[in-house]
Amino acid sequence: MELFQRTLASISDVDHQAGAAAQARLDSLTKPLGSLGVLEKIGVQLAAIQGKPMPTLGKTVVMTMAGDHGVVEEGVSAYPQEVTPQMVLNFLNQGAAINVLSKHVGAKVVITDVGIAAEAIMHPNLNMCRVRAGTRNMAKEAAMTEEETIAAIEVGIRLVNREIEAGATLVGTGEMGIGNTTPSSAILACFSGGDIVAITGRGTGLDDRGLSLKHRVIKQALDVNQPDPAQPLDVLRKVGGLEIAALTGVILGAAARKTPVVLDGFISTAAGLTAYKLNEKSRQYMIASHLSQEPGHRIMLDLMGLQAMLNLDLRLGEGTGAVLAFNLIEAAVKIMHEMATFAEAGVSNKE
Repeated sequence: MELFQRTLASISDVDHQAGAAAQARLDSLTKPLGSLGVLEKIGVQLAAIQGKPMPTLGKTVVMTMAGDHGVVEEGVSAYPQEVTPQMVLNFLNQGAAINVLSKHVGAKVVITDVGIAAEAIMHPNLNMCRVRAGTRNMAKEAAMTEEETIAAIEVGIRLVNREIEAGATLVGTGEMGIGNTTPSSAILACFSGGDIVAITGRGTGLDDRGLSLKHRVIKQALDVNQPDPAQPLDVLRKVGGLEIAALTGVILGAAARKTPVVLDGFISTAAGLTAYKLNEKSRQYMIASHLSQEPGHRIMLDLMGLQAMLNLDLRLGEGTGAVLAFNLIEAAVKIMHEMATFAEAGVSNKE
């Protein structure tokens, strides 16, 4: 609890003066004002986060948290729960999409077991930080205790602190956990008050019958647990997940260390929304990588005022969308450093 509270209290506003200076630099470059769109916004945001008009980037890392969900007992997923540890092994063996895409952009992948419901995987490249073997069935009781929720959040804080101390300048979020679109939809329903049917998607590919069941299970979980939207920790512990809690910690920890954090898809953004509700200043450090196929994803981003960089119809998770955005974020920084100004290039500016 102490690390969690200390981290929350350490999150401060970004340096808006540095952001304004970055915008002035961008406006002086050989292009029409604002013509590089979102890339310019990213450059200004990075400058404000780092507190310097010319931001820099070094090491990049994506933190993929794995956890299971008791609610899969209700039949809310098209895939069985044993896929979670099987996919974690695939990550560790460099065979998954997140491995391919991270290698493509030169990012480090950090895999963590924060709550897999299976025999422990012994591997030197796996962080074994299991709080418990999966959450409880939120359709029948609270998914976690408050102590478990905070423990999972603090896993994320400790690990992101470790990566930042080792030189990470850009952090991506990723997850693995069969059934985790169900708690993510429940979190959104609670915070937004939106219609469950409208905000809930098919996850890994539910048919119409499965989707209808998923709607009923989410409603039942909210009715049974009565999470209080004014108390974000209450929402997270009652209808959240261990990997969602750990990613919430990653986001809060990165914000406290003034490090930009790139949200992946629906589940990562559920963690982002939870972090935002815990401390609204954390939103200033978040970058939305893409807009997924889940209908609730756009609603989450709108609630935080975030604009997705990409729209590629992704729905994989793992951190794949986040690492795809890394190259564009690095491009935004290079524009600021390498483009000539009108004066330097001898090009006439507009009258």
